[in-house]
Amino acid sequence: MPLQRLDIAIAGCGPAGLAAALLLHRDGHRVTLFDRFDAPRPVGSGLMIQPTGFAVLRELGLAETLLAHGARVTRLHGEADRGRVVLDVRYAALGKRAGFGVGVHRATLFALLHRAVAAQGITVETGCPVTGSIRVAGDRRQLQLDGNRMAGPFDLVVDALGTRTPLAPPCGRALAYGALWGTLDWPAAAGFDPAALEQRYRRASVMVGVLPVGRYPDGDRQQAAFFWSLRADRLADWHAAGLAAWKAQVATLWPATRPLLDQIASPDQLTFAHYAHRTLSTPAEPGMLHLGDAWHSASPQLGQGANMALLDAYALALALRRAPDVATALADAVAMRRRHVRLYQALTALFTPVYQSDSRIIPLIRDRVIGPLSKLWPATRIQAAMVSGLIGDPLGPLSLRA
Repeated sequence: MPLQRLDIAIAGCGPAGLAAALLLHRDGHRVTLFDRFDAPRPVGSGLMIQPTGFAVLRELGLAETLLAHGARVTRLHGEADRGRVVLDVRYAALGKRAGFGVGVHRATLFALLHRAVAAQGITVETGCPVTGSIRVAGDRRQLQLDGNRMAGPFDLVVDALGTRTPLAPPCGRALAYGALWGTLDWPAAAGFDPAALEQRYRRASVMVGVLPVGRYPDGDRQQAAFFWSLRADRLADWHAAGLAAWKAQVATLWPATRPLLDQIASPDQLTFAHYAHRTLSTPAEPGMLHLGDAWHSASPQLGQGANMALLDAYALALALRRAPDVATALADAVAMRRRHVRLYQALTALFTPVYQSDSRIIPLIRDRVIGPLSKLWPATRIQAAMVSGLIGDPLGPLSLRA
């Protein structure tokens, strides 16, 4: 017998929290979202919605709207010194079932989900930083809010607060490399492929990338997400050196980026993203489930973060539909996702040093051995399956289709 209507608190208004709110509200539960900002807002720049995340957005009725605002991406292309192609991933290698990803700005994805939440009349409590959670009667929980405030009790708390969530014990490690991100107007005459994520590398310590991300929800200009790999402990040196020196370095590596660089007049147009690799050993606790980056976070080398968060949210909704109690549902949700999470955490840990590290040997092997071999079958299909998020069949247990 499915669960009766539950009182559910969702901490965090990122993709995981908003998607979970929509799915759980649709199933008849009383949902309240909590966000620390006075008005919910996105954080970050561009991302890729892969066929896995797209399958969840299709279930939410948002897939076509996403396509109308985002950019259809059919390949990933990367070159090292002297124009040597070391990354050439084409979604077409998977056939029609997963023929593209979607480049989108976080603000656009956020707006689509948040507007859907507002249209459904789901309660959003703003200006409520969550600081903790305590169990009360049985497995019910209250949320502790900033200023000694309390909310609840709730039958279930969903933690979607990200890597630095206060609702879970600290774990994992910060990664040495992060990236500077900015959103700029798409330079139509610069020769970039509007259907490709393109990157240029020098060894593994220098990387610049351009991703088409479509347009903002209320805008009409096409946008590009521009990113530059940088070690976190060198951020102060980057600021001290000044924009002119950095622009010269980028333009030397990739001359075609000059029209993008010309749009950057201040360091404030770029945001530095810190990356961390962490996986909670116990993502489900009595009366609480950690989703997305609150459960598992990694560098964005395989582009899976938002997609895995969407899958987590769908797994929770599916589990609650068929479980007799909350505890069983949480265990079921984790079981549906654990294999895929473990697999991609391992793959990301393996591939991150290939593109972001101080190693000289790894990029040499990448450029001279792995790059040429990756152009041959079956490597072409394996790479496409990896990037699309489909390795490990994450959609099967959720009865979703690509």
